[in-house]
Amino acid sequence: MLFSESPALYLADQVVELDRLVIQHQGIPAHILMKRAGRAAFELLLAQWPEVDALHIFCGAGNNAGDGYILAALAKQRNLQVQVWYLSEGQSSEPERLAGASQQAYQYALQEGVDCQPFEAAAFVDRQLMQSAQTVLVDALLGTGVKGDLREPFAQAVSVINSAKEHYGWPILAMDIPTGVNPDTGAISTHAIMADATLSFIGQKQGLFTGEGRAYSGERYFSDLDAEDEWLHLVNPSTQCIDCETVLQTLPQRTINSHKGDYGHLLIIGGDVGESYGYGGAPIMAAGMALRSGAGLVSLATRPDFVSAALVRQPEAMVAGIENGQALLPLLSRATGIVIGPGLGRSAWSEQLFYQTLQSDKPMVIDADALYLLADERFAKVSPVDKNQRQWILTPHPGEAAALLGITIAEVQADRFAAAQKIKQQYGGSVVLKGAGTIVVTSTGEQWLCDAGNPAMASGGMGDVLSGLLGSLLVQNVGLHHTAITATVLHSTAADMAVEKAGQRGLLATDLINYVQGLLA
Repeated sequence: MLFSESPALYLADQVVELDRLVIQHQGIPAHILMKRAGRAAFELLLAQWPEVDALHIFCGAGNNAGDGYILAALAKQRNLQVQVWYLSEGQSSEPERLAGASQQAYQYALQEGVDCQPFEAAAFVDRQLMQSAQTVLVDALLGTGVKGDLREPFAQAVSVINSAKEHYGWPILAMDIPTGVNPDTGAISTHAIMADATLSFIGQKQGLFTGEGRAYSGERYFSDLDAEDEWLHLVNPSTQCIDCETVLQTLPQRTINSHKGDYGHLLIIGGDVGESYGYGGAPIMAAGMALRSGAGLVSLATRPDFVSAALVRQPEAMVAGIENGQALLPLLSRATGIVIGPGLGRSAWSEQLFYQTLQSDKPMVIDADALYLLADERFAKVSPVDKNQRQWILTPHPGEAAALLGITIAEVQADRFAAAQKIKQQYGGSVVLKGAGTIVVTSTGEQWLCDAGNPAMASGGMGDVLSGLLGSLLVQNVGLHHTAITATVLHSTAADMAVEKAGQRGLLATDLINYVQGLLA
């Protein structure tokens, strides 16, 4: 029952429906599910912090509170010090007003001798068991019941809980979802619990896997509460997690009599001189990744200033110094796929190359500065191909996504799923919205999420090697949608492998190349 993984991610309303289906069709009473949730949380707590001897459990007024009361009763049975602090927006006697399974859970806690008091910040600070070094704080306040700004007294409770963690080093276990995190978007209100671990029940909420939701949830765990798949399959998840092993198994195998022409000819376009410094390294890194990930041929179109450097670094690439857009046409005609954007810049030279590339009907990856040019209305009608037929992959980070949509970065991050979908609707193709919990939306609207990756990837060049990997798989006939999904998870998994070996500080984008090659071997 405990700590299983599921590739399916749901909206909060979908999880409510899953809960209803399990109760109705599997015949499990609500109070039994609640007991299972409380027991799962207690087992996780003991596994994570086996030396725990004191608990502060914060309960609201709904089903999430009931889970907390069950946890409190079980902890008391094990002779742990337990203090429940209950909160509501109404009467201080809120636990007496709980209904159904939550009321049963509250009575169970009282039966076991759990001390339950209304939350007051001063009282919480004065409690003697605050002196215990092995204290764990449990968030059972609101669960999935909040999607906006927190009201009092919940906002104050969240601040107090986070302060206790900061000052005393006490870890926080969130039941279902950290209070203040939007379960659908991952955005937080003005206050949110900074959990060390989060245990979700019945269905995993997509908001925990991207943006701030990923940071605030800590280590994520999941219990299906022994619900049968037969009923869980009645609700289609809003998002699917990408599994690296699964996508690798679907990649086409190489035949024994194959040659380089069978694996595509990728043209990478980029590397402007810039006003005060050059951007020549970006397309060179992309070319290195493309070659190591199996592209048959790789050409690089860049400023003449960078030809020598590119040949020295990557002699397997065919490097051409390009002075203007017209000079790019022969290279475009020979390529079977294109990557444009790494180090492209936004100069007149950049615009010429972008204009010529847009007129091609070949599959392509648009990245970096090329995304800003794509957002420019001057290029809105350059492409001869209808957006719904466009065979391209757009790879924005939040800033580039904001430019594409004409909104702010904060608005993108407030709902990364919606932003990725809007980019797909406006520009066509497939979209890879980069960041913590990268989101992939295919041209058919399917939504995927990459749960791999780590903070070490916050360094220059990471997007460039991803674009090279995307372009490489694209010309190897992996397919537009599968390329976007596969390259994204390979890139992040490679970063996790690199960090496991060498740590998070100092990871270079090019460090990922050999790990990707190993994964593809």
